[in-house]
Formats: sequence, C-alpha cells, structure tokens
Amino acid sequence: MSKAEQRLAELGLKLPAPAKPVADYVPFVVSGSLVFVSGQVSMTPDGLIEGKLGDGLDVDDGVRAARACALNIVSQLKEACRGDLDRVTRIVKLGGFVNCAPGFTAQPKVIDGASTLMREIFGDAGRHARAAVGAPSLPLGAAVEIDAIAEIR
Repeated sequence: MSKAEQRLAELGLKLPAPAKPVADYVPFVVSGSLVFVSGQVSMTPDGLIEGKLGDGLDVDDGVRAARACALNIVSQLKEACRGDLDRVTRIVKLGGFVNCAPGFTAQPKVIDGASTLMREIFGDAGRHARAAVGAPSLPLGAAVEIDAIAEIR
C-alpha cells in the first residue's frame, strides 16, 4: 500500500473506481514526467453532487463536492501510475470550476476542499498552484469540476 493510500485510510476515505470519459477525450495523458488529468466532476458513491452554489447549495456543499472531485483525480492518478501512488512527486496545479449563481464569490473557499485534501493525502507535495473560477453551468449539472496536473517519477 502506498503512503498516499495509507493516508487515505487514516482519513477514512476510499478511492472510487476511475471514471470513464463521457465524451471524446481520455481521462489523463502522461507526457514526460507530467500527468494531465481531465476534469473530474463531483461524483460520489451516492451519485453526482449537482446544482448551483449560491442557489440551493452553500459553501459546505461546494467543499464536499470539491473533495469528491479530488478523490476522483487521485483515482485517475493511481491509474496513470499503474497502481503506485508513491510515484506522484508533486501536485502541480488544480483548475477548479464552480457551478454558481450570479454574485457568488466564494469559489476559492469551495475549491479549498480539493486543495486541502491534496495536502492531507500527499503532504507538502500536495501543495499546488490553482485557479478557482465560477461558471454558469457544468457538464451533467455538476456542482464542481476540477482538472489537475501532477508530476510523477
């Protein structure tokens, strides 16, 4: 078991199966020492967290959705690393998209759900650059979508 998986177990979390693409793209691309993970929506074992932040969903709902996205990203990274998350040397960047109502400005707080989880799983190697932007809608009505770039060995 990798250190990241041990950390997940300590946090009481389980990785979902890697999501299959819903359109004409691949879930990740490995180029040299970088893995580019396609956007992962807020899918949980109980289903998709959907809706708009600031219109039916609050920041806590958004944080939970962002954490779900982060778990899905880690699942894709595990696949990219052929099952060995110890190959991840750095989470380089997250790009966060929040499905939100006009006037909602707490996108950074929402995407912190994913950022904090990456740090909790990977330690200092989980600290990353980031964007957190609002969107009028997201695929499948998802509350949050996040893509990632990670460095591997």
